[in-house]
Amino acid sequence: MADVELRAHVQAKLELEWSPEQIAAWLRVAFPGRPAWHLCHETIYQALYLGGRGGLQRELTRRLRTSRPLRKRRRRPDQRRPRFITPGALIDLRPDVVAERTRIGDWEGDLIVGKGSRSAIATLVCRTSRYLRLVHLPDGYAAAAVSDALAVAFGQMPPPARLTLTWDQGSEMACHDQIAEHLAEGVFFAHPGSPWLRGTNENTNGLLRQYFPKGTDLSVHSAEELNRVQDRLNHRPRKTLGWRTPADIFNSALAP
Repeated sequence: MADVELRAHVQAKLELEWSPEQIAAWLRVAFPGRPAWHLCHETIYQALYLGGRGGLQRELTRRLRTSRPLRKRRRRPDQRRPRFITPGALIDLRPDVVAERTRIGDWEGDLIVGKGSRSAIATLVCRTSRYLRLVHLPDGYAAAAVSDALAVAFGQMPPPARLTLTWDQGSEMACHDQIAEHLAEGVFFAHPGSPWLRGTNENTNGLLRQYFPKGTDLSVHSAEELNRVQDRLNHRPRKTLGWRTPADIFNSALAP
């Protein structure tokens, strides 16, 4: 980014905590007659993280949502392999009705992980109602501990609310066959590197970071505190639900 004036504009917006994508869009609107300034957001990221001559000030990375001083090197999706003894069923085999969001009992699940990957909370979200269950993991998140905790969580639900579970291919689900015993139609796995296949859960985990920030020790939160947070979200009106609450939709569907 050798253009000094352009660099100043970009750095000024970063100071205001604009994202590179927002800056790239703004440059096109604000300077339609300067196509050389019509950067893609990745160019801004590269200028931030690679730095060097003509780059942006590295300290501005603190203004980004992630605040990471360096970008993490990610493994290619085809290099990620599940570590399951019993093969898991991919999402392609999931009943078609799950995609329609017309019934209660189809869940998406994941972990939010704490500082140093030493603690975690399991999250379960109903695809149709967005109803949330937070699962306490006081004994860590190895496969056996996750299996036991999810068995308790599903055991507290009535049978009509236990149909399917969709998760990613993390090693914490190595005992998925035991979890599937508590679900009428089984456990299914998203393709590697495809978080959008569990978009409801990904979105909910983002909301939860308000209460459980990244880089903190999640083991300090008691089961009672998890219940308070899940109740707060479950009783919050949601635009996607026509301003009804997840609890209202979930409980109404299960009412006799």
